[in-house]
This record gives sequence, structure tokens and C-alpha cells, in this order.
Amino acid sequence: MISGFDFGTSNCALGVLPAGQQAVSLLPLEQGKAFLPSALYALSRELISEYVGLHIADDSTRQDFIERRKSNLAQARRVRQEEGFAADEQSLFFGREAFQQYFDWPEDGYFVKSPKSFLGASGLQAPQLAFFEDIVSAMMQHVKRRADQQAGAEITHTVIGRPVNFQGLNASESNQQALDILSVAARRAGFKEVEFLYEPIAAGLYYEQALQQNQTVLVVDVGGGTTDCALVRMGPDYCHKDNREADFLGHSGERVGGNDLDIQLAAHQLLPLFGSESLMKTGKPVPKQAFFNAVATNDVSAQTTFNSLETGLYLDQLVRDNAEPDLIRRFVRLREERQNHHLVRSAEQAKIALSDNDQTQVDLAYAEAALSHDISRNAYAEAVERPVDKMVALMDEALAQGGCQPDCIYVTGGTAQSPVVRAAIERKLGNIPVVDGDHFGSVAAGLTVWANRIYG
Repeated sequence: MISGFDFGTSNCALGVLPAGQQAVSLLPLEQGKAFLPSALYALSRELISEYVGLHIADDSTRQDFIERRKSNLAQARRVRQEEGFAADEQSLFFGREAFQQYFDWPEDGYFVKSPKSFLGASGLQAPQLAFFEDIVSAMMQHVKRRADQQAGAEITHTVIGRPVNFQGLNASESNQQALDILSVAARRAGFKEVEFLYEPIAAGLYYEQALQQNQTVLVVDVGGGTTDCALVRMGPDYCHKDNREADFLGHSGERVGGNDLDIQLAAHQLLPLFGSESLMKTGKPVPKQAFFNAVATNDVSAQTTFNSLETGLYLDQLVRDNAEPDLIRRFVRLREERQNHHLVRSAEQAKIALSDNDQTQVDLAYAEAALSHDISRNAYAEAVERPVDKMVALMDEALAQGGCQPDCIYVTGGTAQSPVVRAAIERKLGNIPVVDGDHFGSVAAGLTVWANRIYG
């Protein structure tokens, strides 16, 4: 069976085109919902490799994995013995279950959100690359197993979406590193054939199906981890072509998306409750780096530094040197109880609430009883001004490559639902019509359309 697989920063979705049907179906992956949050929680990080090995169906692929992960698998056995985990006890949780496990037991397990954000990171050593391979493999195995069950058949061929650039620095190297990880993970998940397609182009292919006349369309895909733009000629004269390279006039992309809005909102509006705007006893402002590292949950280096012994010692000293030590103690507890991901999640929920409301209250009782904070839409707009400016600048880059103006702008991606982002896009190109797509499903649907074109 053929599929399109949106392995997204925020959510995963998988589409199929059943025989005899014209419309793509997105398969329900969790609790009857088509979108599975891209999150994983393990009782212990050592158990992730074990999970992957247990769920590789192909004998040769499994044996190769076991050979490569001998040390990891031995550590997993030791963890099971030491912690008393039964052989049949569930060790990994995905999607909404992963979030709930993390909220309930933040200190006891290993939680990762948006693993796609890390795939192109620079300076990763071999053990880190292997670990990210295993995280992505586990996620893909879970999604494919659920999709096979829902489809009633084995899904063997897929087209996976990819951003224009996974990272801003060393783009060529980071892109290849990320694609290599995704390819390895897809094979371990059981896909026999795998191709990749730019996500904004996939979204455009989905939009093109409804066009009655030819248009030049600027596709703006504002996702959780990246913003990608593509200037594409579309319509009845183009949609049946097998080679669309000449129709893609320009494209741009950068690692800036909804996660960055969440991080900036947490940094500007929530972290002051934990001392980020406090003063030292000398009267000087407190250094900001440790606070930003806490919420930079899409940065491997920042998270490593935040969780290091050196940061713990630094914060102990900061309690003594700060003019508001109770705020710093609150921050120390946040770190010790590993609630920094929860803080960013709270910012994300506030961002979503501000799509429909001028103000929202953020409940932070998990950090301290009765702690909360009110955020207005204007305060949100000020907090995220820099990443939003980067998003809309990518539109200019794609248009400059294409050398022409679009007939319309097709906007997709979950983050594009934010009124702040939408207003910035509309201001950028003036009177050109802006069309909203299926903000969550257009990429998966377009990938499925292309998969059936190349494999069908």
C-alpha cells in the first residue's frame, strides 16, 4: 500500500488514497484522531533502543541493529533488572500519552518533544546521532503500526515530507544528516520504498487539485519547527505532469516556526516569574543565558548545558547573589523537577488560546501552588516579533528566486493560524489574495497525492 507521511515537528500524520477513491484519507493514529503529537516518553532512555530492536520486522535489518546497539541493549537489560520493570511492561509512550506521562512523572522518565527539531543539529557525535536515529525509529514504528492496523493492509511505500532546510547553519550538511536519519528510521519501521518531497510543495499539490485555472501560487507553510515557502506554477495545465521541476520557480526555508514562538513567549512572559528579570545584589541585571537555555527545548546544546552539573552549581550561587532569591529558588525547583518542557507547553497553549481571545490566563500550579500569569495578545505579538519577521522575510527570498509576483498566497501549517502570523503575512504583500489551506492536513494529503503519482 502507498502512503504520504508527514513526520512533523508538532504532529505526525499519514495519508492513503484507497482504490477507487479520489480523496485522500488521513488515517486515525491516536484516539480516533489523525494527528499524533510528535512526543515520546520512556521509563528510561536506555529502553528506547530496546523498543526499536523488538519492533523491527525484517530479520537482516534487526540483526544489523542488534550488532550496532550491543552496548545500548545491554544497558537496557541492566535498567530493567535494577528498576524491576517487567518484560511485558509498557516502556514507551507516544503522542498525547507521552505528554500525560511527562506531566505526571517529569522526574522519573525521559521525555522528548519534536524530535525532528534535532535531526540537523551541528556537531553531533556518533552516540548522539545513534540516539536520535532510535528516537525517530521508535516514533515511526509506532505510527506505521497504527496506520497498518487502520488501513487493514501493510503500507510499504511512502513519501516523507521534508523542510527546505532543517537547520540554518551548514544547511547542506545538516540536511543530509537529517535525511540519513529519517531514511534509516523509515527502513527500521518497515517501509520498503521511501522518497522525500519539500513540504511546501506537497501542500501546494494538495491545493492544486481544486484549481480550475492556471495560477502562480506562493505557498507559505508555517509549521512547528520550520517556515518554508515555494513559488509554484499550478493548475490544469500542470497538475498531470510527472516532472514538475520547471514549475517550481523558487523556494526558501529556515528553522523558525511555532516552537520558536512558544520559546519566545515563555522567555518574555513566563520566565520573569522565575527570576529572569530580577536584579543581582549589586544592582545589575541577572545574566539571562541559563534562563533561555531552560526554554530552548529545540536546541540540543542548550538543553545539555541547562541540565549540566555546572548549571546546578551556578544556580546555587545565584540564589545567594540575587536580590530576589525566592524567584531563583522557584527556577531551581523547575529545573530539578524537569518542568521546563511543561513551561514551554504552557506557552504553546497560551499561544493557541490567543488565536480566539484577546487575553488568556496561564496556570502554572504545577511549578508552585496558585501561580498563574495573564498574557494579552499584544504582549504575545511583542514577544514573538523577531521570529515572525524571519518568517515573512522568507517570502521575499522565494519571490526573488522566482522573479515574479504570485496570483495568490496559499497559507498552511498549524502556526499560520495565529492571527499575529497571519496579519504579518497579509501586510507583507499587500493586495494579493491570501487563501487558507487545511492548516494541519494539507502537507500529508499532498505527500499522498505525490506518492500515488510516483509509485502508482
